[in-house]
Amino acid sequence: MDLDARERFSLISDNLAEILDPEIIENILAEGRNPRVYWGTATTGRPHTGYYVPALKIAQLLAAGCDVVVLLADIHGFLDNLKAPLELVESRAAWYRLVIQAILESVGVPTEKLQFVLGTSYQKSPDYVMDVYRLSSLVSEHEAKRAGAEIVKKSDNAPLSGLLYPILQVLDEEHLHVDAQLGGVDQRKLFIAAKEWLPKIGYRQRAHLINPMVAGLRGAKMSSSDPDSKIDLLDPPEVISKKIRKAVSVPQVIEENGLLALVEFILLPAAALKGRKEFRVERLDGLEPLVYTDTKQLHDDYKNDVLTPQMLKPAVSAALSSLMEPIRAAYEASKEWQEITLKAYPPPEKKQAKIKNKGTLHPGNKVREEVGS
Repeated sequence: MDLDARERFSLISDNLAEILDPEIIENILAEGRNPRVYWGTATTGRPHTGYYVPALKIAQLLAAGCDVVVLLADIHGFLDNLKAPLELVESRAAWYRLVIQAILESVGVPTEKLQFVLGTSYQKSPDYVMDVYRLSSLVSEHEAKRAGAEIVKKSDNAPLSGLLYPILQVLDEEHLHVDAQLGGVDQRKLFIAAKEWLPKIGYRQRAHLINPMVAGLRGAKMSSSDPDSKIDLLDPPEVISKKIRKAVSVPQVIEENGLLALVEFILLPAAALKGRKEFRVERLDGLEPLVYTDTKQLHDDYKNDVLTPQMLKPAVSAALSSLMEPIRAAYEASKEWQEITLKAYPPPEKKQAKIKNKGTLHPGNKVREEVGS
């Protein structure tokens, strides 16, 4: 069914925390064109369930007729405090492509119209490098630090590459020829910088679509670097169940509740894409299950203790395991994916046990025996 401009904009703006300069998108739709939108991800740690949030938004953008580009930002991953060593970058980019496709396919979204672009395919070109120099001459150290404050890893004596990271991400909007960029709330400062910086070198402003961030299992932001805050996309049901059981979920408190966030931002939107937007919570003693089709009722019941953590945890565990089953199945069926995993995320080398030097006078020591003979 063909959508009009208003319906297309409604899909594009649905489930977002904010849109910066929405009139840019509205004007493009009014002209009857397809907005070109990009979402970038630095190919660093293994993606977790939080990646469903941008993936589900990408599904809506595709449904709205947008041309969507996924940037596999391999150079960004390397620049961000060496999170992705150069020797692993290529394999990690391939891993990310496979898992993003699998996420979309797990909710029934075709990926033929999705364009994947590798950062190194254009970020080493003379035009791009010259733009890096041009923008670097106009942006102060303070401005670069502020723009990357929420996304670049902080450390003592941080490398200069952290200042280049936001400059590259701003320039990606021009060199990918897009009308808008999709990203999380943590990138808002960078999006504001893009609005200010691009016109300095003669390029136009873009719109920015800002996704909400999913709370982790420990209450804070879900992070690849904190294994206790996240669920890996290839975790089997028993691991998912164990992590959900250990998750922080204070009764009647909805703020920073990672389990409620999983329902709101992943399970309900994914169910809607699959054709039946609902989340079911089974109850004991022959009571009818609780069925939620919107977040408001879910939050109200949780605040009023109708829905308790003890009831919520098994329901989230079962729904998440079911949602992720196609991803695990795709991985198990793909020898290529398994081989790429070993190259992208090689298991840590086993430490060699140190042989303790017990000294020359220790009983049984050959040197001692020779000395005493």
